[in-house]
Amino acid sequence: MSDLGRLSCALFFEDCLVGTTWRSAGRTILESDLSTFINFAWFHEDLFTNLHERSANAIAGRPVPLAMVFAMSEGLILPSIDSTGLAFLNLDLDAKAPALVGDTIYVHCEVIEARLTSKGDRGIVRTQNTVKNAKGEIVLIYRPQRLMKLRSKD
Repeated sequence: MSDLGRLSCALFFEDCLVGTTWRSAGRTILESDLSTFINFAWFHEDLFTNLHERSANAIAGRPVPLAMVFAMSEGLILPSIDSTGLAFLNLDLDAKAPALVGDTIYVHCEVIEARLTSKGDRGIVRTQNTVKNAKGEIVLIYRPQRLMKLRSKD
């Protein structure tokens, strides 16, 4: 197994050996992020928009939609697939805990599957992406499958 540490450059298929790990930079979730997301995506439910009647909510603090956490997580790992990721093929997703405004999230990635396509000119890679907050609590685990470039033979 190889730990690449905090990654800021793109990986090709050949770099994605099963067991390879890396992590993203961190990103603090801001109130403005929540406001922008719920308005853009029409997540206009009381859980996210009504600060006055909070006593009925089981979640303390200012929760953010899971879809927003996923979108931010994909943005955090973008440097690892920038210009080498060709297609997003599939996804398994498991919510583990709420993320709140003020939380800083990080993504820890591990390659769990890697194989060449039938044509042999590209690879299919599945990673397990574990999203944690700054306290180390797991917020989300998702397993995307992507089509990846091979290094040029030129």
